This record gives sequence, C-alpha cells and structure tokens, in this order.
Amino acid sequence: MAKEVFMPKLSSTMEVGTLLQWLKEEGDSVEIGEPLFEIMTDKINIEVESYEEGFLLKKYYQVDEEIPVNTVIAYVGEENEEVPEEAPEGQDQDDSGTANKESAEENDPVKVEEEEVTTTTANEKVRATPASRRVARENNLSLKSIEGSGPKGRVQEADALAFLDLKDKNLVTPLAEKIAADKGINLDQVQGSGSRGKITKEDVLGHVSSESTADEKPERIKLKGLRKAVADKMLESAQSIPHVTLTSDVDMTKAIEVRKSLLPVVEEQTGYRLSYTEIIMKATAHVLGNHPTVNASLVDNEIVMNKSVNLGLAVAVENGLIVPSVPNVQAKGLADLTVLSKTLGMKARDNKLTPAEMTGSTFTISNLGMYAIDGFTPIINPPETAILGVGRIIEKPVVVDDSVVVRPMMVVSLSFDHRVIDGAPAAAFLTELKERLENPYGLLV
Repeated sequence: MAKEVFMPKLSSTMEVGTLLQWLKEEGDSVEIGEPLFEIMTDKINIEVESYEEGFLLKKYYQVDEEIPVNTVIAYVGEENEEVPEEAPEGQDQDDSGTANKESAEENDPVKVEEEEVTTTTANEKVRATPASRRVARENNLSLKSIEGSGPKGRVQEADALAFLDLKDKNLVTPLAEKIAADKGINLDQVQGSGSRGKITKEDVLGHVSSESTADEKPERIKLKGLRKAVADKMLESAQSIPHVTLTSDVDMTKAIEVRKSLLPVVEEQTGYRLSYTEIIMKATAHVLGNHPTVNASLVDNEIVMNKSVNLGLAVAVENGLIVPSVPNVQAKGLADLTVLSKTLGMKARDNKLTPAEMTGSTFTISNLGMYAIDGFTPIINPPETAILGVGRIIEKPVVVDDSVVVRPMMVVSLSFDHRVIDGAPAAAFLTELKERLENPYGLLV
C-alpha cells in the first residue's frame, strides 16, 4: 500500500516549509534513509530522507512552494501503484494539530533520521535523530536539555541547532553582564572575544570606549587664507609637474667640524649662530653654478636659465608655509647667509615679509632636520624645476676603508621636474652636492 510523504514539522515554531528541490523524480526507486527532497524551514535548510522503500509515485508540489506541515506532498509505494491525482485534502495541522501530528507520525513514510538514544538514567530514553545527536556531541550538549519538536517529542537537528543558537546568545561572563547592566549597554551590540564568542568584561568596556569615541565630533576647519594658498599651489605642483626624487646619504663629519670652527667667528661678527642651513645653502649655490638646468625655471613652455642663484627657504608658519628668497647666494659668505636666513625666517614667522622678499627664488631648500625626519619627498615650488629636501643628522654605522664606523649621516633628497631635467644630470647634481658637503672646506676658498 502506498505511503504518504508529509511535510515534516521540524521545530516548535515551524508552520510551513518551502520546497527547495526534489532529489527524486516520479518513478525513481527510493531506499529507506535516502534523501528524498530538501526544504527550508524558518531556521535551516535540511534534506528529508525517505522513511519507506519503493518508488516515488507522485509529487504534488513544485519547487519554491510553501507547504503547511503535515501536508501530504508525495507518495512512495509499489511500482505503478495507483495514488490520487490531486493532493489529499484535510491534512491541515491547525485545528487538529495533535491528531494530525499523531497521524503523521503513524503514517509518515518519510524518515527524519529517527533513532532512540539511551541517557544516563537506566530506564529513561531520549528520542533523537542521528543528526541531532551529532550536533549535541560536537557542541557538548545534553539531549535531555533540548525540547524535541518531532513526533513523541523526538529531538531533531533543528531543535539542537535552535538550542545551540540560544545558548550562544547567552555566552557572557557575570561581570560583563553586570557592567553592561550598570552602563545600559545592549549586549546584542557587543562582539565577544572569549571562547565561542563569549562576551567578557574587556569586550563591554571596549564597546563603551568605542561609543564614547564615536560621540566625539571631529573639528572642521575651513580651508582659507594662507592655508588655502599653500594647498592650491601644492596641488597645482603635484598635478602638473612630473616629480622624480633622488636621495643620497651625506657624511656630515667635516661639515660639523666647519660649523664648530666658524660658530664663534660668525656669532661674534653677526650676533647670530651659524647653522647647518647656511652651510647647505652655500654648498648648494656652489654646485648649482655647475648645473644650470637644476637652477632653471619653466615659464610658458620655455626653460628660463637663471643667472643668479636665488635660494628659497621653506619656513613653517602658523597655518601655512612661506618661502622667502635669499638672492645671489653664490656671491655671499656664510656670515651674510646667516644674517639673511635668520632675519627672513623671523620676518616670515612674524608675517612681515615684503612681496619682494617672497619672490624670485630659483631653487628651494626645505630643511626638516630639526625634526626626527631622515628623508622625505619635497614638492617643487613652481616655476622652479627642482627642490632639495634635508633630513636630520643622525649617527649611523657606515663602512669606511673596509671598517664599520659610526658617522653623523644626513639624507638629502632632490625632487626635480622631469620635463626639464633628466635623471642623469639630476643625479650628477646630487652627487656633487654630497661631495661638497662631505668636503666643505673648499667652500671657504
């Protein structure tokens, strides 16, 4: 006699199941325990196995249809056995749920992996499917703690998964729970970092901290004045000039000796202390005389070969950057450069520079040596074609005459406009500058 195949009730809350796919076609042979179709409940997708052997005689529903539980959806029986053409009616589970459930259990040819499992109490048994046993075993659950939704309270996989889901939601330490309660924190919004995602005290406190940070609104400052002028010029330079940057390490041992020797002389003569900036300016101007393209300007698609070396000095001021110009550096001594660089720097910071003092530079030096900066990529100050970046002097181990020694080293970087200057002449300039700074006594001749 043909046996009905019912839509199983796989959880206490399941009212309907959605047919995802048939795993057998009409006329196919079916073995006990063989997957017959797949459904989606309100919680999971699950394959339903046949509870009978024979042939799938009739399918009454199509894929994606929602079917009430305990509804006959197919028949399994002897080959060519006659069954109703239409799905039997009166299998609604609502008004006679218990009866239907019992009926389904008694007649259901679909096996949902039923098996009885003996508990630790001798005569007490828990009805459970193998799948639910597997879930319980893998997650160290007691089947006695799980309420079964199957026939006669049989524990099914969906029941075990639902129990596990509920258990996971309650994974929180007592202290974390107390802190959350005191601070009004919804634990559903806290990510647990403990075992199996357990919420700890640190998780709750971290959540509180992140919320406090999120509440702090960032300050917004409109880009205007000098800051906007600098921003516009740097953007124009970066977007319109193809920058290439070369770097080199400079041994400043002898430059330090020169400065130490001249420091009292210059200070007595000018009232200002000689700094490395003036030595670098002097060396740069000297070398630029041998590399005129590096001292050039690009104006209206014309390369202007400047005769004088007018060095711009990048000076950081409040809310911006100003580049006063020191003219004819190649003709000035270290004392003159000390006076000019110091006075222009002060005027820049006091916002007292004249227009003439801020124009006309042909090459710029940006010195960040007073900070913990080893090297950087400066942006060209247009229409100039190159700029020198200067890092700090720091003692490093270097190899000298096959021996490792500690020397005061400084990184210099040359950014140049590749439309005007090629890599080789730029490298030649930087190489000569390195040699001059490492042997600065020639500047005094």
